[in-house]
Amino acid sequence: MDVLAAPITPLDRLCASGTSYFGVPATPYVPGVQGIGTVDGRAVWFPTSAGMAPGDGSMAEKALARPEDLVFLPDVDPVVMAALGLSAVAAHRALSSLTPGESVVVLGCGAVGQSAIQLARLAGAGRVVAAVRSAEGRERAARAGADVVVALEDVAQAAQGADLLIDPLFGPPAAAAAQALRPGGRWVNLGGSAGETSPITSSTLRSRSLRLTGYTNNELTSHQRADAISAVARFAAAGALTVDHEVVPLADVAHAWHRNAHGRVVLATRSA
Repeated sequence: MDVLAAPITPLDRLCASGTSYFGVPATPYVPGVQGIGTVDGRAVWFPTSAGMAPGDGSMAEKALARPEDLVFLPDVDPVVMAALGLSAVAAHRALSSLTPGESVVVLGCGAVGQSAIQLARLAGAGRVVAAVRSAEGRERAARAGADVVVALEDVAQAAQGADLLIDPLFGPPAAAAAQALRPGGRWVNLGGSAGETSPITSSTLRSRSLRLTGYTNNELTSHQRADAISAVARFAAAGALTVDHEVVPLADVAHAWHRNAHGRVVLATRSA
């Protein structure tokens, strides 16, 4: 298929580094675990196994994908949809237990965090607290629609009584946020960018009867993933869901791979 847009994600960099649990990828290969392309003139989202199993990925003018994995899209900006992609899928699935009116805590404000804030609002959350690391993160969280934005070190006080914790960070921030959850509160971990271990105590988990769940997109069935991508695409097409992103021509992929961008980097072909 012709590729319109492909994001450079943390998973792509991790796989290429050879330090992921998928092992060292066979080289040479084209990175890119997802992208937006066209099939018979229709826009599609597609996944690849690049870096996780033999095969090339989405960071090219043309790519291969199994027909059963394609998700046909509505009239949506391919760059916006590429920037959202599997990050928004993770946020969408992590919020699946949310009941309208419940309060949500979101740690961090990268692509997952921004998506989670917006999707929590769309799902009817009564209150959304975002805890972030930087001034730039505060601005992103406010634009995404968080009711309260605080520094990570202040999350325990700001989020007291919260029902659901969306946690792409783990480490000390997650331990602090968990202490704010109400008895029976839910904690969904999606990553460990703040630390692969967290100083959470057994007494914190047990005294509040907290429910801690790990999440990975790799456990989704093709049907579940397609449903989530379709939901994300509908919100994006309606202008209700986006994340900060920068567009870089595919020809500049080497520079884009190493740059410290302000938002998700999306590689675009001339036809995007």
